[in-house]
Amino acid sequence: MAEEIVNRIASSKLITFNLEDYYSPGQRVLFDVKDWLLEGFVLREGDFRMQAKNHDWSQYQDKYIALTCSTDAIIPAWAFMLLATYLQPYAKKVINGDLETLETVLYTEVLQKMDISNFKDKPVIIKGCSNKPVPKNAYLLLIEKLQPVVKSLMYGEACSSVPLYKKPKK
Repeated sequence: MAEEIVNRIASSKLITFNLEDYYSPGQRVLFDVKDWLLEGFVLREGDFRMQAKNHDWSQYQDKYIALTCSTDAIIPAWAFMLLATYLQPYAKKVINGDLETLETVLYTEVLQKMDISNFKDKPVIIKGCSNKPVPKNAYLLLIEKLQPVVKSLMYGEACSSVPLYKKPKK
C-alpha cells in the first residue's frame, strides 16, 4: 500500500508575510520640475511661481506624487514646498524624491500602524517575489518591526527559504 503524502508546509505554524498585501493602491506620479527651469537648470522665482499658479493641479486628485528634479540643478527647499501647497488639496501624498522613495514612505506609514501581536513567538517567512513595486527598504522596515516579537524570520518561499533570524533560547 502506498504511503500517504503529507504536506508538512501546509500543516506547519509558519506564517507567510507578503509585503505586497500592504501596497497602498493608487496611481503614482513622478513630477519633474526640470521642465519649469530655464534650460532645465536655473530656477527663476517669478517664472516658477507663474508656472505653479497656472498649472492644472486637479489632475493629481487622489494620486501619490513624488517631486523631483532629474537635472543637476540646485532647487531651493521652498520650491518643492510651494508645489506641495498646490498639491495638498488634491494628492493623497506628496514627497520629495523618486518613486522608490515614495513607496518607502507609503510602506513606512502602513508598517508603523500595523498590529503585530499575532506574530508573537511564531515562525515567519517574508515572501520574496512580488508583482507590485516593493522597495528594499520596506523589507528592512519589516525586519525592524517583526524581529523583536517573532520566534524566527526567513525569506523566500516555504519550500526554499533563507533563514535570517532565530530568537535565542532563554
